[in-house]
Amino acid sequence: MELSLAHPAIKAFLCGCVSGTCSTLLFQPLDLIKTRLQTSQSGPQPGSRRVGMVTVLRSVVRTERLLGLWKGVSPSFARTIPGVGVYFSTYYSLKQHFLQDGSPGALQAVLLGGGARTAAGVLMLPVTVIKTRFECGRYSYGSVSGALRSVCRTEGPGALFSGLMATLLRDVPFSGIYVMFYSQAKASLPKEIRTSGSAPLANFTVGILSGILASLITQPADVVKTRVQVSPQLRTAEAIRNIYVEHRLQGFFRGAVPRALRRTLIAAMAWTVYEQMMAGFGLKS
Repeated sequence: MELSLAHPAIKAFLCGCVSGTCSTLLFQPLDLIKTRLQTSQSGPQPGSRRVGMVTVLRSVVRTERLLGLWKGVSPSFARTIPGVGVYFSTYYSLKQHFLQDGSPGALQAVLLGGGARTAAGVLMLPVTVIKTRFECGRYSYGSVSGALRSVCRTEGPGALFSGLMATLLRDVPFSGIYVMFYSQAKASLPKEIRTSGSAPLANFTVGILSGILASLITQPADVVKTRVQVSPQLRTAEAIRNIYVEHRLQGFFRGAVPRALRRTLIAAMAWTVYEQMMAGFGLKS
């Protein structure tokens, strides 16, 4: 089948790219702080001071200046812009193929969100690995392309897919849970709100509430994923054991606040922008 810019799936891809650009630029500092918290080596020893968001923020600004908070934004753009585009175009295509009309039920929403995230997650994983390494501050890559070449040369192409299982265990449930709560909550809004000028604000609020729950449920997998991608010699089971030994159970929730803020705001903004742009194209999202 021939595709053109007029094809609905292409329009969904373009809408996703725009929403990904906006959300990445705004919320990159939260992602960097989350990564630094998760890769901090401080343990739970008696008398040790707990490293928090404010401490990391001050440290980054002091040592790397204010723009240091946007370190890793290039790989974030390289991952998120096409990644969100792939996500929404896959979601739209799956929904049109299996549902045609009407809103998805709870289980259907989980499958649609999870399926779309699987496609985007696997496709963009190499850039996700590079993004995580940029943000952690342990690597001195000069560019995304240079980092990809360096990893392939020194560690082998397989390193670009480190943390695949942890990434899918984090992203697929997050997307499924998020889409389920978002679609069901949005459908329960009164018709006068859904058809009024305040609909985008209402949808954004629903997205925030859905994102908070989805973020907290999937936080442990995010911590494991970050550890494996920063130290690719670790297997997932070894990373889980190391995190528990170093930080006990609370270690699996390190960086929960900045991640919840970022993922929630990004998801809410992405869906709001996507739906508004699709409506502008005359398409039902």
